[in-house]
Amino acid sequence: MHHYFYICSQFLHLPQPLSIAFLSQLVMAETTDHVHYRLIRDAICTLNTLQTNASALEQVRRERSHPQLQLQAMRSFLERSGLTVEELDHLNIIHVTGTKGKGSTCAFTEQILRSYGFRTGFYSSPHLVQVRERIRINGQPIGKELFTKYFWQVYGRLDETKDAHGGTMPAYFRFLTILAFHVFLQEKVDLAVIEVGIGGAYDCTNIIRKPWVCGISSLGIDHTQILGDTIEKIAWQKGGIFKPGVPAFTVKQPEDAMVVLRDRAKEIKCPLWVCPELEGYQTDCGPLRLGLAGQHQRSNASLALQLSHTWLQRRCLPVCWQFLSVCLSGRLVSGLADTEWPGRNQTLKHGAVTYFLDGAHTMRSMQACVHWFTETAAHGPVARVLLFNATGERDSAVMLKLLVPCHFDFAVFCPNITEAIASCNADQQNFNVSVENMLTRCLDNERSWRLHNRLGDNQGTQLLIEDSLPLVPEKKADTLVFPCILSALRWISQGRDSVVADPAKTVLPVKPNIMDKAAPLCDVAEIHVLITGSLHLVGGALKHLDPASSK
Repeated sequence: MHHYFYICSQFLHLPQPLSIAFLSQLVMAETTDHVHYRLIRDAICTLNTLQTNASALEQVRRERSHPQLQLQAMRSFLERSGLTVEELDHLNIIHVTGTKGKGSTCAFTEQILRSYGFRTGFYSSPHLVQVRERIRINGQPIGKELFTKYFWQVYGRLDETKDAHGGTMPAYFRFLTILAFHVFLQEKVDLAVIEVGIGGAYDCTNIIRKPWVCGISSLGIDHTQILGDTIEKIAWQKGGIFKPGVPAFTVKQPEDAMVVLRDRAKEIKCPLWVCPELEGYQTDCGPLRLGLAGQHQRSNASLALQLSHTWLQRRCLPVCWQFLSVCLSGRLVSGLADTEWPGRNQTLKHGAVTYFLDGAHTMRSMQACVHWFTETAAHGPVARVLLFNATGERDSAVMLKLLVPCHFDFAVFCPNITEAIASCNADQQNFNVSVENMLTRCLDNERSWRLHNRLGDNQGTQLLIEDSLPLVPEKKADTLVFPCILSALRWISQGRDSVVADPAKTVLPVKPNIMDKAAPLCDVAEIHVLITGSLHLVGGALKHLDPASSK
């Protein structure tokens, strides 16, 4: 056990960032590839300090009981960075919130408008593998040089002014939001698709004054400590992005939520429409095809069609816009078909091993994930493996219960740590949760799974690495807990995936008796692996399954 914590503490070591002045000088100078690497690495390490910055954490505690202070603080940070809320009006923003599907809706919307030839900006969260994914130009994460250049510009201005403002710096997400606005203005995008972080009314993206159109995807229960514990309270928060006179669209919602959204729209004087079912649209080129898998994506696609159409009408016919009712043009259709959004209902086939990745982390999204996996995964001589983790306040026991009908042969649990060996992967480090808490959560998840499957309590769990101390005597092998994602993937794939088996990647050796228990995975024709419960888990898996995502 102590060996595990030592390894993980090494993995989570934060390098000392270089001085701001020195980095600023380097950004302006010609640099070698090595220095570029140091620049991006130190930018990300410096960004990570905002996860644990003492003043930032104090802000969060203070503002939790006074949420209106959040937007006030955000405006102050924005001005310190050299921007004004008035400048944001020039970004021609599409603002989207929701509990489930808001990222997919934004991805559909961005792809559609890019297909018309517009230069798009897209801000989303969280990232899967690299933090640069959160800020996209024309669908692609901004390059390392651009990220580094703009990062130090914004960070430098905030750092220079902090002494005059009580030493305060913005927390991680606030900083990235400011950075995204700065990038989009500097890169002169035609529009920016902005995904809300949490909620809406008091989210830091809601300093936007004049979006061109707003959207709300499917609502459900999530982030209850911040947004409230009922669908009505959550709907009130989401409706906070409505602006006077700005058209807004929502997918069909539970009636209680719909009543609140209509009241919010009336109060704010915002015209609100409910999107039709996707089947209600007509095309001249055959049935609609979506680039994103899953039945639940159909409502996201309908919302994206309305948002894109409304934006296009304002751009091309600013005095006359109307609801998109029936017929779709070819570009709208092709935009839906061409959309890509990794980590959501994504399938990767590596020889005999097929990975099904979905970052579902609420009850409703897990229901959709189970439906997708059941429909997509093959039946017959196939071994089914679940790789699961959940974070935060989410009720993982409820999500695991929904996964029981998938009839997995093994359930594997691990923390959202990509590798247990010290690594330079600063993009996926999280300093807000201790390694002890991560592991405890995995053990709780493993216990819940055993109880749901009537396997008895978790009396046999141990860290499945050599020379570790078992927590309790070993018993069953139908559930396993590994110290990191790579160790879990190596055990699951059993050398049958050459990408995961890459000898350049070092893992802790797994105990021989645990390797022996993987015999069924060696004998079957195929292995199907569902990776779900957390977007951070999916991102960590993608780092190993899709090496190009780390470049």
